[in-house]
Amino acid sequence: MQLLLLSNSTAPGRGYLEHALEEIASALGDARELVFVPYALADHDGYTAQVARALEPLGVRVTGAHTSADPTAAIRDAEAVFVGGGNSFRLLKALHGHGLVRAIRERVERGALYMGSSAGTNMACPTLRTTNDMPIVQPPSFEALGLLPFQINPHFLDAGPDSAHMGETRAQRLEQFLEENDVPVLGLREGTWLRRDGDRLTLGGIEAGAVLFRRGEAVSELRPGHDLSALLDGTPRFDTAER
Repeated sequence: MQLLLLSNSTAPGRGYLEHALEEIASALGDARELVFVPYALADHDGYTAQVARALEPLGVRVTGAHTSADPTAAIRDAEAVFVGGGNSFRLLKALHGHGLVRAIRERVERGALYMGSSAGTNMACPTLRTTNDMPIVQPPSFEALGLLPFQINPHFLDAGPDSAHMGETRAQRLEQFLEENDVPVLGLREGTWLRRDGDRLTLGGIEAGAVLFRRGEAVSELRPGHDLSALLDGTPRFDTAER
């Protein structure tokens, strides 16, 4: 299985996907036909055009899944699939509605690269439950693609010592998740990504790195280059069945 999961699609002072373009090129390999899944945002055509412009320097042809009369057929024939960021609830509802949860899962299991950013990265997890997003719509299920056996929290934000915010920090919210669910959660800071190549899983990106939360354990700080392959051996245990 080949995965490239970005915490974010735009880094400060850089263009869309520019900070990760070299890693994207490496992950794509010889693939030059990519199906983009734009359902996390309302403007599907504009979103697809943005991705096409960003990947044009790599010689990649981008087709929006929404332009196909049968999006599942487009996914079945894809060399690579990119699921973009936006609102995770809207995205997952659309994936279920178009029959794409199973279609994407099966295509990636057959060898196509899956690339996600932000909400698209959330979709690679077993469930939606560690998203940061507002539930602006209600999906029929929180079940996501399950391309990984653990959860990710993209855009992970450390608590600012001088912040006047009195609500829960991101870490506290993830600890609450672990009170109800026994499954690791990886908090990806901005500018970082996960790369899966078969049974090998590696953290990449800028020096900010990531944090790993496990039930009953101290939080672990991780740096780019860290081998996270052991996380692929786990079986998530949630408070209720998702399937």
